[in-house]
Amino acid sequence: MASSSARTGGQDAGPNPLRGGMRPVRTILRGIAQVDFQPNHWTGLIFLIALFAGGWQYGVFGLLGTVAATLTASLLGADRHGIVLGLEGFCGTLVGVALVLYLGAGWMTAVVVVGAGVATSVLTSALTVVLKPYGIPGFTAPFCMVTTVMVLGAPSYDRVWAGHPDTPAPSASRPGTTMTWTDVWHGFFNGVGQVFFQNKWYVGLIFLIGLAVSSRLVAAAAAAASLIGLLVAWGLGVAAADIGAGLYGYNAVLTGIALTGTFLALSPAGVVFAAIGAATATALTAGIGNLFTVVGGHTLTWPFVLVTWVFLASVPLFSKLLRAT
Repeated sequence: MASSSARTGGQDAGPNPLRGGMRPVRTILRGIAQVDFQPNHWTGLIFLIALFAGGWQYGVFGLLGTVAATLTASLLGADRHGIVLGLEGFCGTLVGVALVLYLGAGWMTAVVVVGAGVATSVLTSALTVVLKPYGIPGFTAPFCMVTTVMVLGAPSYDRVWAGHPDTPAPSASRPGTTMTWTDVWHGFFNGVGQVFFQNKWYVGLIFLIGLAVSSRLVAAAAAAASLIGLLVAWGLGVAAADIGAGLYGYNAVLTGIALTGTFLALSPAGVVFAAIGAATATALTAGIGNLFTVVGGHTLTWPFVLVTWVFLASVPLFSKLLRAT
């Protein structure tokens, strides 16, 4: 998901990214880091540590999804440069983490995650072709599509659905809009962690540290966007428990990072544009959640995808904004 995320659709020259020394390890770690647009394997390692801190199942299944998606892309002959940067792995990471959250840690979930990882690789290529004329990346849309379909269909498959955990919103047990200080600072860090479906504040802090290792600008953008998401949600009257869990922050975080120097050139106007995008993604979260009540209201990263697509598509007509090169 880095700014160089265009895929050529063919395998370029160069070493095989999944063979030789530490190259496969670095490739997989970059796949995890690319969830937040970072082609940095050290950031990926810190992200992986954060996932295991949230629970062993998130680390294991996140890795499984990353490997499945990356290996599929390599076997099918995707652009090697894109594979090395981790651009073929990040949707698999999210699929693995999301499905173990919704379906539970079991052998059937592992099978489903592998299949979903394969599907995200194919969908990533398909979206690259469709969106190429517009110069817009697919972002996490393949993950959103695959996970939405999987969760929709899962109740019909007893071996997949049996024993699945209940994942109600925090507001189901704690309604009300009165914010506490704990809701505020937990919500700030959880807004970063919920990009990976993590609702422990210290896990969000580890993710923020990982971002800072790659880029202090990106870490600052993530922090500012999380705060914007928190304030917008509070201003609109969202349940305090949901804000504290970061459920209204993570789409703002992804949007803020994407529009602050990653896919949009950094400028004063661009920073304002990114802030508006982050606020818009937050406001859209409830609408997407209500639309998806049939699958438990799981918004995934749809608000980020839709808002960022629209905002990037509008850039050519705004003279004070430029796409990143």
